[in-house]
Amino acid sequence: MKAVVMAGGEGTRLRPLTSNQPKPMVSIVGKPCMEHILELLKQHGMDDVIVTVAFLPQAIRSYFGDGSSLDMNIGYSVEESPLGTAGSVRLAADRLDDTFLVISGDALCDVDLTRLVEFHREKGASVTIGLKSVDNPLEFGIVVTDDEGRIERFLEKPSWGQVFSDTINTGIYVLEPEVLRHIPTDRPYDFSKELFPLLLEMGRPMYGFVLDGYWQDIGNLDQYRQANFDALDERVRLEIGGIRIKGNIWLGEGVDLNDLDQIEGPAYLGNYCRVAPDASIGPYSVLSTSVTLRERARVERTIVDASTYFGRSTVVAGAIIGRACDLRSHVRVHEGVAIGDEVSIGSESVIMPGVRIYPYKEVETGSQLFESLIWESRGTSRIFRQQGVSGLVNVDLTPDVAVRLAAALGTALKRGARVVASREGTPAARMIKRAMLSGIASTGVDVSDLRVIPAGVARHLMKAEGHEAGFHVGTSPNDPEAVRIQFFEAPGIEMSQKMQQEVEKHFARGELRRVSSAEVGAMSYPARVHESYASDLLRSIDVELVRARGFRLVVDYGFSAASYVLPLVLGPLDVEVVAAHAFPREGETGPTGLAAAIGQTKRLVGAVGGDLGAVFDRAAERLYLIDEQAHEIPVEQALLLFVRLLESNGVRGKIAFPVTVTSQVDRLAEGSELEVIRTAHSLPALTRAAANDGVVFAGALGGGYVFPEFLPGYDAVASLVKLLELLAPVRRPLSELIAELPRPTLVHRQLACPWGLKGLVMRLLNERMAGRDLDLTDGIKVFDERGWVQVLPDPDEPLIHLYAEGASQEESEGLVAELRAVVEEIEQGQGELVAR
Repeated sequence: MKAVVMAGGEGTRLRPLTSNQPKPMVSIVGKPCMEHILELLKQHGMDDVIVTVAFLPQAIRSYFGDGSSLDMNIGYSVEESPLGTAGSVRLAADRLDDTFLVISGDALCDVDLTRLVEFHREKGASVTIGLKSVDNPLEFGIVVTDDEGRIERFLEKPSWGQVFSDTINTGIYVLEPEVLRHIPTDRPYDFSKELFPLLLEMGRPMYGFVLDGYWQDIGNLDQYRQANFDALDERVRLEIGGIRIKGNIWLGEGVDLNDLDQIEGPAYLGNYCRVAPDASIGPYSVLSTSVTLRERARVERTIVDASTYFGRSTVVAGAIIGRACDLRSHVRVHEGVAIGDEVSIGSESVIMPGVRIYPYKEVETGSQLFESLIWESRGTSRIFRQQGVSGLVNVDLTPDVAVRLAAALGTALKRGARVVASREGTPAARMIKRAMLSGIASTGVDVSDLRVIPAGVARHLMKAEGHEAGFHVGTSPNDPEAVRIQFFEAPGIEMSQKMQQEVEKHFARGELRRVSSAEVGAMSYPARVHESYASDLLRSIDVELVRARGFRLVVDYGFSAASYVLPLVLGPLDVEVVAAHAFPREGETGPTGLAAAIGQTKRLVGAVGGDLGAVFDRAAERLYLIDEQAHEIPVEQALLLFVRLLESNGVRGKIAFPVTVTSQVDRLAEGSELEVIRTAHSLPALTRAAANDGVVFAGALGGGYVFPEFLPGYDAVASLVKLLELLAPVRRPLSELIAELPRPTLVHRQLACPWGLKGLVMRLLNERMAGRDLDLTDGIKVFDERGWVQVLPDPDEPLIHLYAEGASQEESEGLVAELRAVVEEIEQGQGELVAR
């Protein structure tokens, strides 16, 4: 039986190790990863192999040749241009005339390939996919099968809300040659994203087989390090070269070692390594061929490629070091450092945690390297959270991080694009925004700096003048010591997940566009943006109708910049306003909190006889209401109030809500000209839906409302003015309107769930709910005659959210209790399995 080894991977996330070699050639305990895969194929009788190559193909061909050194027959198929995973195999179709196996050359494994082939033949399958259960399935393609192993569904790199299984596609396939006929030859084509869904739709017999044994994708430096450690721990069965002594120490041929006590296992020393007296090798160290340690040098938990030199008293802990590097005396390399090939580091230098140094660079003597060298910069793999990018000032979010973040945004945009920048009035927000202005201008992107202004005004300018993106720097709503950076894209909606991932990619890799001095982005300061915003907002409402009502309001600005804008709108409407907590001067302290602001507003409404009170958050995005009797209106009731007013005013169109919002909105819209649509439980999803044609309103719990005809994003100023327009013809006290609204019975609970169990919980829960009335828009939502329940994994925390709504509060509590018991039973059962 023939096998195809896919070895065209570039391995961008493994840089600097893969800057000058293809991903399958990275070393695992002294051998390229692909060599371990070839040895596995040979163990299972597959010694006739075709290797598909693309990036630096000669590196692979020159190492393996025709395969004679491994007693195998190896041929090559070279992609002249990217063809995708399926396209690369299709290129070798003339040499594949019978059942064959496809395996990745850059994923370490020891699985039973013989049993996989037997299963394929037993089922008479056209395609059999090797599956593996993993803790975190987000980075992989999920495959859902029935009890017989027949494939039912594919999900490529899902979000937590789409995780219905933890069995992922390993990239190991058994295929019949006829399936290759469905692969086009004129464009790149992918197995998991295109060919397999097509075959599934065609009804071809496709099966998934859960593989026992070890499987590890080597997609990033952490996975690469762990694969080496797992090999030392013998969690994966490999043919490790050399002799084995003391149980867990492997020594290659010609190792020069004064005393075995200098090595603490598990450890691997390749051929011809030299370890001087008084040098030491700590546990989980992998030294490839011809590595030298001089006196008093020490390495531990470190992977070192061939021919690298460690000078006297040099200490390296928890790092990855490339080939032919030269680390002189008294060098200190900290945890998480990755150094490419042929790097020279001068004496007494210190490389700080997480730094990456690309190949062929020289670090001067006595240097302290805090940032990655060359074009790569250190960064986290995931910087966006549910509310943008946030962190403690000068701890998580420093000016240099802000510069790189803005440069990553600029790199994701086209040169010459235009971006809107704005901020709140705190010194920390000013510092971070100024750093970001420099970063984005360095990429050749033009910036319209609105300085201190509500985010809604910045969004409005984006929509009005066609800017491609925007960002707003303010205080985190969860922590006054933290800064939050919100990112927008045209036409003023929250930045999409796709664009977030693009920014994160550039930030993490540090591959940032740097332009010449003549191409640096221009900085402009648009004038009269407050007035333009107010004018457009007034044009969107019936001014005379609101004037005739003669509202008296109490407004707590929450120290937001809305105090610059709202008077420009309420003045022409003849609204009488009593204001509190207007915008402070620089350095002045902010409000004590939302609860305190609402309490003061309630007292003021009662004192002045206001028609209603309005409280803004500091970003001027969320609106909290007080009725004329000085009672706070819960956010659930406020959302229903908007729906009722839209219905009573005869508004026609679509209204959008997340799947977690009460079903009362559907009941209120029944029999009206309003159509309810549901979105995923995220602000980007809600604002993107709001921007679609025909949507007149969108909202979620928490005081955020969207009137997309004016602006497709949260805006407390616009929400308040639109509310006044809707209330104007009603001429009834707000408390009466609230009293007539149905009382939502929605219950929300949180349940701790380790990251490693989230995927499994969702898969098992999905299996238990099979055959019931489900909504899989986001998470798992189950309907029955009593109401509905929903399970939604948290994307940022080790939590699962549970929602339930029945006919009464008691029934909702009962539903959520039942759901909680099921989830806890699954967690407890799997936790016990893990413990055993």
